Amino acid sequence: MQNKIFILFMVLAAATINSCTKLNETVLDEYSPTSLTDQQVAEGLIAPVYAKLEDIFLHTNYLALQEISTDEAILPYRGGTDWGDNGIYISLHQHVTTSTDPNVRNTWNNLTVAISRALTAISGLKSNVDPSAKLFIAEARAMRAYYNLMLLDMFDVVFQKEDPNGISKVLRGEDAVEYIRDELEAAEPVLETTSTGPGRLTKAGVWGLLARLHLNAAVYRNRYAATFDFRKEDMDKVVEYCDKIIGTGQYQLATEYFSLFDDNNHTNKELIFAVDQRADLAGHNRMAYFSLSGDQWPLATNTNANGTDGPAITPDFYQSWANAYAPTDPAAADPRFFKQNMSVYTNPVDSCVDAPQYNINRGILRGQQYGVRKVGGVFVKCASGKYKLDKLYHDSRSKPNLPVDFTLQVDFTVAGSNYNTGYRVSKYEFSKTTVNGRNFGEHDIVILRLADVYLMRAEAKLRRGDAASTALSDVNTVRAARTARVVPPALGAITLDLLFRERGFELYWECLRRTDMVRFGKYEGTWTEKSNADPTKRIFPIPQTAIDGASNIEGYISQNEGY
Repeated sequence: MQNKIFILFMVLAAATINSCTKLNETVLDEYSPTSLTDQQVAEGLIAPVYAKLEDIFLHTNYLALQEISTDEAILPYRGGTDWGDNGIYISLHQHVTTSTDPNVRNTWNNLTVAISRALTAISGLKSNVDPSAKLFIAEARAMRAYYNLMLLDMFDVVFQKEDPNGISKVLRGEDAVEYIRDELEAAEPVLETTSTGPGRLTKAGVWGLLARLHLNAAVYRNRYAATFDFRKEDMDKVVEYCDKIIGTGQYQLATEYFSLFDDNNHTNKELIFAVDQRADLAGHNRMAYFSLSGDQWPLATNTNANGTDGPAITPDFYQSWANAYAPTDPAAADPRFFKQNMSVYTNPVDSCVDAPQYNINRGILRGQQYGVRKVGGVFVKCASGKYKLDKLYHDSRSKPNLPVDFTLQVDFTVAGSNYNTGYRVSKYEFSKTTVNGRNFGEHDIVILRLADVYLMRAEAKLRRGDAASTALSDVNTVRAARTARVVPPALGAITLDLLFRERGFELYWECLRRTDMVRFGKYEGTWTEKSNADPTKRIFPIPQTAIDGASNIEGYISQNEGY
């Protein structure tokens, strides 16, 4: 099946599923949906199952829950005027989120709608005679399991239902783990072996999700345990599924780390499963701009594409990098930390560039920032007609004397919440092809990639008691692969604490940190502006709207402990 089929999905879905959001209303013909072929109906049924991913991965939904609640990200009330949002991001970071939090509610709603769409697809495809129907049923079944895995991880519930007219059964703990495992295992034999692009689930994607499930199964079985029981049989399964992915030879570690998050990353061979955004220019992917200053303009040809002064990394997370490489600056030691794209930072005379050569730096941004400045609604240019690069100031915030000079310290005090506080993250590239790079993005959002597979296998080896050298080999394989610029030095030893640190370096801001922190026993720790050690905060509250909506069925769903 070719990649173009997925693009066709995005159009056909509008004809068959009214609730599919953010699809362009393109009229292909004047026929009614009833005249569609079996193939078109099948494709129209599977499309909405995938289409909900972009809503889930909206920067204020899954990313916020998985990152701002951790030691990787903090979002203060910027300048006393921005990102206040009734304190929800402060509460999220301090582990005092309530059941009325809109980001919690939206994430929950998107996941439950996605599960419903998967069931609708499975039900509709059962009577479809097109040869693709069997494959699409397997994909819908696996996607339903994936959405339930996300619900289990964040809310400690799973919904099981086969009859579209029936009532879902609520599963928790061991029952939930077994259900998700069984669903993924049942779908896997039917899925395609050869990659059709990371936007659709294949066997390798399901193997990766099974590895992720088994790696976290100890947490899911006993949420509030003082220590988790990582069963050898679970760790054996993690190694088995990771071996399968690596053994296919289809996936390769990228030599340039930031190519994984480029605008054109869809064909990157490290990606196994991702949110495919190529066909959705009307989307609202803001991964690229969420953390940047409102006076950083990453597209020289677009005066509407700027940052929003959102979250920064915590000083604690930065210090983990600094401590790892001291006395060497982490930017000089590890290519995952930073990539300089503007030579003006090290050579001030290089201050005039053509638009195609204008690219902001990537990774963790510190100190004074440079770039194009907008004056009177247009970017300043050199006499040659090239774009002028200069020190940036918070002009758009009416603070022309406040430099865009990112500081290490960021917190919830007035001084620590200013527009320039906190080192920022520029991981995903601004789209160069969309009409508004601030709100739209064509890069695939990574869900699963090969580096994570190696690191999961390393962790499972350590937890089941293998010789540490076998885990160390996996970790150093990932480090040694990033050869495009500086190569990070090989580690001489590995422990669980070092592996946790390594996962932070490799996978920061990829919606995995909260899950990792819980599994490694770090989530009740103390970091910038967070001291709450309540283990019930390992999961989020079930939205009050969901509980109220099910109130007519006595005992159907109960609020999580501690909320």
